[in-house]
Amino acid sequence: MSVVDVFDAVAGSYDQSRRRLVPCFDAFYGTAVEVAAPPLRAALASGRTPEVLDLGAGTGLLSLLLAAAVPGVRVTLVDAAPAMLAVAADHLRARAVPHRTLRADLTDPLPAGRYDAVVSALAIHHLDDAGKRGLYRRVPAALAPGGVFVNAEQVAGPTPALDRRYHQVWLERIAALGADADEIAASLGRMAYDRPAPVAEQCRWLAEAGLVDVDCFFKEWRFAVFGGRRG
Repeated sequence: MSVVDVFDAVAGSYDQSRRRLVPCFDAFYGTAVEVAAPPLRAALASGRTPEVLDLGAGTGLLSLLLAAAVPGVRVTLVDAAPAMLAVAADHLRARAVPHRTLRADLTDPLPAGRYDAVVSALAIHHLDDAGKRGLYRRVPAALAPGGVFVNAEQVAGPTPALDRRYHQVWLERIAALGADADEIAASLGRMAYDRPAPVAEQCRWLAEAGLVDVDCFFKEWRFAVFGGRRG
C-alpha cells in the first residue's frame, strides 16, 4: 500500500484525532499561522489578494486556520491523495474560502505563481532527505519577494538516543490525552512511511536554498515549526 492509499483510507476521520496525536496542537499550528500571517496581511494592506500555497495540504487544516486568521486569502492546495483534497475542498467551500486543489506529488514542480506564503504541515517528512532538499530548492522561486516558507513538521531527534526519547514521550502524551490502542496502532502504521530529519539539518538546507531569516520558531520534542523568508 502506498502512502497515498494510507491517507486516502482515513480521509473522512483524519481530523478527529489531531488534538490527541499532536499533543502540542495549539502551539504547533498557532506558531505556523503567526509566522505565515505577516506577508499575507501586508498583501491585503497593499490592496492585493494574499496567495497561499499549501504543500501536502491533506484535509486543509492549516489552510483553514490561516484563512480564519487572515480573512481574504486565496489558497492553492497540493496533495497526492484525492480523498484528502476532497475533504479539504468541502471544508473550504463551507467557509467560503477561495481556493483551488491540485493533485500532485511533492516531488513534482510547484504550481506556477508567486505566493506570499508557502506552507506545509506534517507532510514533507514523507520525502527522503534528497526529496526534502529538492523541494526546499524549489520553494524560493515560488515565493513573492518578502514571502515566507513555513513547515510545521514532525522531526527526528539529532541523535538516536534522543529520537527514541521523542517517540517515548509522544506515546506517553497521546495515551494521556485519550488515544486508545487501536488509534495508536493506526498512527504507528502510518508512521512506517515517515522519513523525518533533524530540524537543524533542515534549517541548513533552507538557508542553502537561498532563504533568509531561517529559524526554528517552535519545537516540542518531535514537533517543530521552522522556515525562512525570501529576501
